[in-house]
Amino acid sequence: MSESAETGPSSRPKHLLDINVLLAAMWVNHPQHAKAFAWLDGKSVVPCPLSELGFLRISTNRKAIGARMEQARRLLEAFAKDRKAERITDDLPALGSKATSSEEVTDLYLADLAAKHGARFGSFDQTIRHSAVDHIR
Repeated sequence: MSESAETGPSSRPKHLLDINVLLAAMWVNHPQHAKAFAWLDGKSVVPCPLSELGFLRISTNRKAIGARMEQARRLLEAFAKDRKAERITDDLPALGSKATSSEEVTDLYLADLAAKHGARFGSFDQTIRHSAVDHIR
């Protein structure tokens, strides 16, 4: 079976997920959990080291979710396994992304990385302006 650049297994669209989507999708007590989980239906997930590290950092931050590192790691691994995630590498140079402000640095990097790998970038952040972004409403 052949796959186009923007599809994964079984011709499902590939999506690199913003950290806000990873958090909402995995933590059932997150206020946007149901929305994230529903949006992910039928999509293939392609995480990268930067998004996974962001998930771990925020999940274990006492001022955010406050989970134990072991718990956050298990949750991330289970999510990747359940979704048959195909990890992509952070192979875009930091200066290869054209952010113009500090607020854009990570978002535009991840959107550019998704585009480089033939994927879309899913985010709850409605302010991101990039052709590879799918805004979750």
